[in-house]
Amino acid sequence: MTATPAWPLNSLPRLFIDDHLSLDNSYHIETQAAHYLTRVMRRNIGDSIKVFDDRSGEYLAEIIDISKRHCSIKIIEKLRAREEVPDLWLCAAPIKRDRWAMMAEKACELGISAFVPIHTQRTIIDKIKGDKLRHHMIEAAEQCERNALPTMQPLQKLKPFLEAFPENRRLYFCDERGGDNFHSILEQNQGPAAILIGPEGGFTDEENALIHAHPAAQGVSLGPRILRAETAAIAAISAWMSHQGDW
Repeated sequence: MTATPAWPLNSLPRLFIDDHLSLDNSYHIETQAAHYLTRVMRRNIGDSIKVFDDRSGEYLAEIIDISKRHCSIKIIEKLRAREEVPDLWLCAAPIKRDRWAMMAEKACELGISAFVPIHTQRTIIDKIKGDKLRHHMIEAAEQCERNALPTMQPLQKLKPFLEAFPENRRLYFCDERGGDNFHSILEQNQGPAAILIGPEGGFTDEENALIHAHPAAQGVSLGPRILRAETAAIAAISAWMSHQGDW
């Protein structure tokens, strides 16, 4: 018999489980998530939670066992399939740690399908911790009712990124030196897209020319004000979603 949640479904704790979930199967929740569930949220055996796997969808589950460092759940009902995700990549040069984490978090909340770190000549960070960025995106998805996560690509240099860029995808280059009105450009174009955000200090002259020479690239302006990188990313994603996303 299906358990009855102790309170409305939309107020239940949500957790991401990196496994293929299915009805009537049981799963272990490891240390950090188990601590959050049992110590912070004070959930007990018999309580209900929501879980998602970024593969098959979202489920209602019941806590069936609690130990000192772990707990176990059983899947009892499928709530919804994995959400359809707008086909938008965010391609951005790494910036200072807290602002970089915020960019990844907000991009996930807004609904991107992939996060692509790009190394440029003025990039001040040459290594990224992909697992930590993914953790920030998982937390955002847990809190914001997303059940699909952006793919996290490794850091890559600008030139190889442009050389391998797919022919069927538009590349909207947020050009601080000036570009076409983004609103007008979006009204004229449909389909898969990527947004390219530069580093602090912008792209070099050489990089700017390289991007503009790419057949998929379209230089766009985000308005008359100079925006920090994380703000530009949020603004550009929001503009694209308002035209061609799922808003």
